[in-house]
Amino acid sequence: MGEHLCGSVTAFVLYDVCEEMRLDQIRSKPAARTQEKSLKHQAPEYVGFQRPPVVESLEPLRLESGETLSEQIKYYDYGVISVMFERRFEGDWEQLVQLAAQWLASSDLERTARNLARQQVAANLAAMVKPYKDWLVEDYFIFHLWQVPGCSSAVDLMTAHGDKIAQIVRGENIALSAGERHEVLQSSISYYPTDVAIVGWNAAFVYDTPAGATTAMQILEFANSQLLEFRHYDQFLDQELAGVYRSLEYRTGLLKRWRMRRAASQLQATTIEVTELTERADNAIKFLSDMFSARLYKLAAAKVGVPDYKNLVQEKLATADQLYRFLVEEFNQTRAFILELTVVIILVIELAFLFRGKS
Repeated sequence: MGEHLCGSVTAFVLYDVCEEMRLDQIRSKPAARTQEKSLKHQAPEYVGFQRPPVVESLEPLRLESGETLSEQIKYYDYGVISVMFERRFEGDWEQLVQLAAQWLASSDLERTARNLARQQVAANLAAMVKPYKDWLVEDYFIFHLWQVPGCSSAVDLMTAHGDKIAQIVRGENIALSAGERHEVLQSSISYYPTDVAIVGWNAAFVYDTPAGATTAMQILEFANSQLLEFRHYDQFLDQELAGVYRSLEYRTGLLKRWRMRRAASQLQATTIEVTELTERADNAIKFLSDMFSARLYKLAAAKVGVPDYKNLVQEKLATADQLYRFLVEEFNQTRAFILELTVVIILVIELAFLFRGKS
């Protein structure tokens, strides 16, 4: 008979659906509410969103397998929708390992989440600014235990069950190598001796009370929403820069070079817009006097890849700025040449009239 574990399994499926959401319109719905602030411990200040996301609870979902999942949808002002599925878990370590492998490998949740997200977008279309036709998607899984018999501390837990925890975070049915196990378990963070969060790129394991785990879940969800935003602007800048490069290949004539002013203006407008929107996503949450939450966010963001995509966006914005300067310089040179040519033509005409008059 295995150990009787108690906890929950949570899946977040996030979509980048529009440029911006008018949260006030969504908040007016009967089942919607503003996300409450959450802290793991008492502090003078708290983790705060500049514009707190709006949360809407939905009817429980019953799967074909017989599982019943609670559902919740969250709206971020920068255009991301997060669909959350959650179920209670009671069983042993082997059952949790199998469940983790099943959830991480399944595509059923994503299909269900996409249908649900499309329904909610359609119902809230008036609140969507510049909806996207194609959506980027990210999913993330959190395996949370609050009862593990025989473990009085996080160190005891990781020592006794580190192999199983590593499998859960990776979604693997079979044991991992010692090196991979170490790689997984070193990405851990604790506040009290009795809690720990082990963060992976696609899943996390949290050992904490239900109230204490709330902060970790919200931060992990937020990090994935940021990842979606930076992925979107990375793709958007790829398309914009490719269009500029194509136009440069054919703008060798004088008149075509003259049109570079329009291309430069469009590129500058794009750069300003993307810079503003990425800064809004980057600064959406503040960690005031809560260094633990800040460290947890830094770990989560690094694991899911937020800094990597942020750096890519910044590099492409720098490239766009260089292209803008080049286009402006080319336009100015062309304008100077046309002005000089105009002056020469005027002088030639005046000289022609002068000599005609003398003859």
